Amino acid sequence: MRVALKIAYIGSSYRGSQVQPGVSTVEGKLFEALQSLEIIEDPSSARFVSAGRTDTGVHAMGQVVAFDTDKPKLAIPRVINSKLPGDIWAWSRAEVDSDFHPRRYARNRTYRYITPAMDADISKIRAACSILEGSHDFANFCFRDNGRSTIRRIEKIDVRLAGNLLRIDITANSFLWKMIRKVVTVLLLVGSGARDLEWLENMLDPASYEEGIKPAKPYGLILTDVNYGDSVQWVDDGYSMRRSRERIEEYLVYHQVLAEVMDQFLPKEPKAQ
Repeated sequence: MRVALKIAYIGSSYRGSQVQPGVSTVEGKLFEALQSLEIIEDPSSARFVSAGRTDTGVHAMGQVVAFDTDKPKLAIPRVINSKLPGDIWAWSRAEVDSDFHPRRYARNRTYRYITPAMDADISKIRAACSILEGSHDFANFCFRDNGRSTIRRIEKIDVRLAGNLLRIDITANSFLWKMIRKVVTVLLLVGSGARDLEWLENMLDPASYEEGIKPAKPYGLILTDVNYGDSVQWVDDGYSMRRSRERIEEYLVYHQVLAEVMDQFLPKEPKAQ
């Protein structure tokens, strides 16, 4: 039987999602859990595939993996989570067709990037979003990869202000390597007034204009959803979702305290005489 899982993880401690020799990765921890439970013998024979890779420090709420197993009753989130570290967990499951491929079957993907708003002009950022939406050549927005086509279709970019933070949600049919983080950099450059909309339009014409830009930091990026429409019937695991909420609340308290501790180390303004 072929089983698909929705996986969430906090990527801060991992060298990305894709397994690599000699370093800690999300897939590496998943493989260890699945093999220790004898759900799969090895990733190759189980035809293990993920919906996509995330880079070092990037997080996910809706990563999707699929594999073949002879023990489908064990391939459930609460069992698998018992062998996973606290910053990786499965939370939904589906039985899928034998040819299901999480990457190829996806209709679209959505990422969220969270960043300080600073002095960004939201109206300028939204105007830039309107230009970026649709099909374009994003060669100036990625690290080029073995001659693959750099044309992608951004279906929607939504920008919202949440306190002193910006939440940027980007949905596309697929993404190029570093594309999302470079899009964020471009939006912030336009929003700050450092670049204008004419420059952005030039960036979308790589045949006549080329400029390298740095990707935004990875720690603000979250893979929130991989969409398959109605072709996959997900069954959420309530227990796993409750346990993950408890872990996240503990994690949140830890970082709130740590932020206050770090604040103690900032140089203080001298008191007025």
